[in-house]
Amino acid sequence: QVQLVESGGGLVQPGGSLRLSCVVSGSDISRDFMGWYRQAPGDTRELVATFTIFNTITYTNSVKGRFTGSRDKNTLYLQMNSLKPEDTTVYYCNKIPPYDVWGQGTQVTGSS
Repeated sequence: QVQLVESGGGLVQPGGSLRLSCVVSGSDISRDFMGWYRQAPGDTRELVATFTIFNTITYTNSVKGRFTGSRDKNTLYLQMNSLKPEDTTVYYCNKIPPYDVWGQGTQVTGSS
């Protein structure tokens, strides 16, 4: 059974930074495309960073130059800099396409 545990979210001011982590157990993610997703209430889930099996990482346009992904064995990271109000939502990691299960996500909340 695959388990995904995201962490690192929190309260952040515009322009601030956070580093998210995701530990995946029950599967060898080196063989899969993996991703960081985010989803605001009422919105569809958005893929913001794609980790390929070729050790490259691609980003959706809205986060390019601000977000940086990395991985260490079965842990994915997402360094988020220059955060904007539109970045404040719940972040998840999962396979691409996703497993049948999702983690609880980690909430990024903006403060004024």
